[in-house]
Amino acid sequence: MKDLVKYIAQALVDNPDAVAVSEIEGEQTSVIELRVAKDDLGKIIGKHGRTAQSMRTILSAASAKNKKRAVLEIIE
Repeated sequence: MKDLVKYIAQALVDNPDAVAVSEIEGEQTSVIELRVAKDDLGKIIGKHGRTAQSMRTILSAASAKNKKRAVLEIIE
């Protein structure tokens, strides 16, 4: 899951080297934290949060395969 989020985020931003993804795993839920450069934050969130919501949808569909729940947190 972590690699999927990193791949999508690096494709969206101007500074792909500044993308950092960390994963905190629990029994049923994984929290994935995404950090990007301050200038690229708007590109990750998108208009009215649509890009972020799309990333969350893709993540939840991929995590359903593993019978787990994944939550994406975008950290400033």
